[in-house]
Amino acid sequence: MLPKAYDPKACEDKIYALWEESGAFMADAKSKKEPFVISMPPPNATGQLHLGHAVMLALEDIFTRFARMQGKEALWVPGTDHAAIATESVVIKKIQKEEKIKDPRAHYGREKLVAKIAEFVDISRGVIRSQVRKMGASCDWSRERYTLDASLNRCVNEVFKKMYADGLIYRGQRIVNWDPKMQTTVSDDEIEYVEEKAPYYTFQHGPFQISTARPETKFGDKYVVMHPDDERYKQYKDGDTFECEWINGRITATVIKDDKAIDPTFGTGCMTITPWHDMTDFDLAERRGLKREQIIGFDGRLLDVAGEFSGLPIEEARSRVVEKLKEKGLLVKVDENYVHRIAVSYRGKGIVEPQIKEQWFIDVNKQVVEWPASAKATAGKKKKKMSLKQVMQDVIRSKDIRIIPERFEKTYFHWIDNLRDWCVSRQIWWGHRIPVYYCPKCVDHGTPAAEGMRDSGLGQGGIIVSGQSLAQCPKCGGPVVQDPDTLDTWFSSGLWTWSTLIDPSQAQDKSLTLRELLDRSPDFQKFHPTTVMETGYDILFFWVARMILMTTYTTGQIPFKHVYLHGLVRTRDGKKMSKSDPSTCIDPLEIIPKYGADALRLSMIVGQSPGNDFRLYEEKIAGYRNFINKLWNASRFVLMQCEKAGVDPKGVGDRASGVGNLSVADRALLSALQELIADVTDGLATYRLSETGERLYSFVWDFFCDWYLELSKGESNPAVLVQGLRTIVHLLHPYCPFVTEEIWASIAPKGSGQLIREPWPLAEKKLIDREAEGQLQLLISVITAIRSLRAEYGVVPEAKVPVTVRATRFGKFLEEHQSHVLRLANVSELTVTAESPTHRHGIVSTFLNWADIHLSLEGVVDLVKVKANLESERAQLEKFLSGVRAKLGNEQFLARAKTEVIETEQQKLKDGEEKLKKIEERLKALRD
Repeated sequence: MLPKAYDPKACEDKIYALWEESGAFMADAKSKKEPFVISMPPPNATGQLHLGHAVMLALEDIFTRFARMQGKEALWVPGTDHAAIATESVVIKKIQKEEKIKDPRAHYGREKLVAKIAEFVDISRGVIRSQVRKMGASCDWSRERYTLDASLNRCVNEVFKKMYADGLIYRGQRIVNWDPKMQTTVSDDEIEYVEEKAPYYTFQHGPFQISTARPETKFGDKYVVMHPDDERYKQYKDGDTFECEWINGRITATVIKDDKAIDPTFGTGCMTITPWHDMTDFDLAERRGLKREQIIGFDGRLLDVAGEFSGLPIEEARSRVVEKLKEKGLLVKVDENYVHRIAVSYRGKGIVEPQIKEQWFIDVNKQVVEWPASAKATAGKKKKKMSLKQVMQDVIRSKDIRIIPERFEKTYFHWIDNLRDWCVSRQIWWGHRIPVYYCPKCVDHGTPAAEGMRDSGLGQGGIIVSGQSLAQCPKCGGPVVQDPDTLDTWFSSGLWTWSTLIDPSQAQDKSLTLRELLDRSPDFQKFHPTTVMETGYDILFFWVARMILMTTYTTGQIPFKHVYLHGLVRTRDGKKMSKSDPSTCIDPLEIIPKYGADALRLSMIVGQSPGNDFRLYEEKIAGYRNFINKLWNASRFVLMQCEKAGVDPKGVGDRASGVGNLSVADRALLSALQELIADVTDGLATYRLSETGERLYSFVWDFFCDWYLELSKGESNPAVLVQGLRTIVHLLHPYCPFVTEEIWASIAPKGSGQLIREPWPLAEKKLIDREAEGQLQLLISVITAIRSLRAEYGVVPEAKVPVTVRATRFGKFLEEHQSHVLRLANVSELTVTAESPTHRHGIVSTFLNWADIHLSLEGVVDLVKVKANLESERAQLEKFLSGVRAKLGNEQFLARAKTEVIETEQQKLKDGEEKLKKIEERLKALRD
């Protein structure tokens, strides 16, 4: 017998250990089964998991458990990300705080600081593993990967080398996001935008007026841009020059007519440009071949071009520049209420400055990739030469990869259609170091020093790009110096779906090419492409798109067939949960000991549709804890019924045949279970997890517990009880694996193993019995109607009442099963008749489409008091409605109030009128 109460703390760790020890999570690359594969989005190796990770783990575990029970070879690859900038930032702050070292980089040097970061990460990864296990994640720990593993580093270096050889990776001066505080470039996804109210200045610039919020960048502004169709400036031609007084004296400026860079309806319709410090201005300068001049240094201070302002920080320089232009009579006006967005580094919190800097880039427009128009293309169809951007567009348009929900395709294409060359170098120490080596002795005169070697254009040194570490130049034998930069984290995580499947032992063989590594890795051959990539919609571009880019280029395959996007977790009030505001956060590790992992999982899945944000709060989790307890108590009831009948639940067969006489309720349950199996199977197969979870919840709570088990208290069939419970725990197992596994141990057929290894149930058409389902629904409708009447008229639960049912149909059936009505509706006497009963004082009624139900209240309740209470309630409600109608009839209120306020009042009126109607009906019944 199960314990009286379910204790998740006593069960969950024990059950997980049994699963893991049994090898239930491990996949077999030699299997002939259909593969189902998920690559777990690797959490950053910087500490604890948050609710976003918990959502991801719950969703992916449901996918994986369902596939495993369906008989597929299910592989879920776990892992962690070295998270270059994030991890280095965390450790540096930790050292500064604990060791009181102001500049850990200068103090320790590269090698020692990297070692300290690695030590921190080793501890952090252990914490993360423990947290993933707490969520019940059935991932294959024997295949755990880390983005800095030796085999993954080999893949990173080989891909870099291949891209360089194909002319896709180049080193050049382009505009990047520069964090002067952390002294590194940062990617677009590492930026957060903060709205700021700032003065918006308009200055006289020769014959033109130009506006800006950043006058401190205007020292090098020698181009004035306007739209060629702007009538205000039609007298000026493209290329015209003029002299004007400016910040540090007179300058010569040039007119630029351009129809792409300027919006003639904004401001004065003309602007000066700062190509070194603005993305749009840089693009214009590139297209038109305009000169570029750096104004702000990489330390965030003005350079010598600023003259007397040289060396000043940006904020201090701004006010001084404005004051000088004002003294010269060039300040036209100031808008003090201008609101704009400033870019802030998510990690370092420094203001990001666009800067032109020599970096490593991936060319997304060069057409060097051989790719079919569709991955489904026939063998004889010629491949096309495409750019990386074109391939990324093609795989979504051709539906080789499907995004769930589909509406995010629009977001995807918006990003990809406007994709720029990708800056992949970072000025930090933690991460994959760029596999480029400089040989001071070698000067490239057209003969490369090694395969992939090119002239860098930097000094006299040759470049060697290598898939493995080098100490000396392969050509001259001289010493080499490795590029000091590291790769963007997304470069290595972009390889995640396939680099994690490379055989580590094969990766040690330096003689193998990248293609040979893929061909000789059994896991890659069996499990790639993966089946589904589940992640948050907020990294659709930053990670998902980059996996598509890197994987299609490297392997010739798509990385996954489906992309399932979950929404963000928000507070009860709809606010985004933020680590910077702990009061808004729910910590999974605090919730699980209190409510159990199953309750947390259900609370995050049910009610959460793909791509939509959802609200989570403790009461919601507690509600699903109640569901877990309901299931537990139902299981205890089943086992007690078996004990009473002397039936061993483990000896009950899996089939409905041979279980004795079946009642209507038994037949209806067995029939309803077949439809439930079909619905849940289809729902999980089509990734409708929330809808499917709601279906299971409703079936278990409303149908199985509240009706079937209650009916069974009168005439139980232990075999059907056991079979029904077995099917339920099978179907619930992907959602709440711990409690179902614990229950299964008490009801599993003899010789069965763990529930996690059980086959998924199949619907049996022969058990579908629509007649029995309909008959049971008749009983339910009668009992429900009587209960509703009792509640409406305040009949106390213990009071028995006589009931008359006038049935135009099904009267005989109702008489045969009246024992259920008597017990479950607390009826003293049930009269079933085909004739309309004589109306007497104290009779209240309700009507079904096949029967009239009449309940006698005489002697049961004080009818005079009931009537007086109803009349008092009616009077109060009429007064309330009068006020609402007056408000909605007030034209001034309607003119001033917000739409949502008016809609609230309209809903109050509608609800109140419906309630008043019901009160009138009840009073009429009492009068009649």
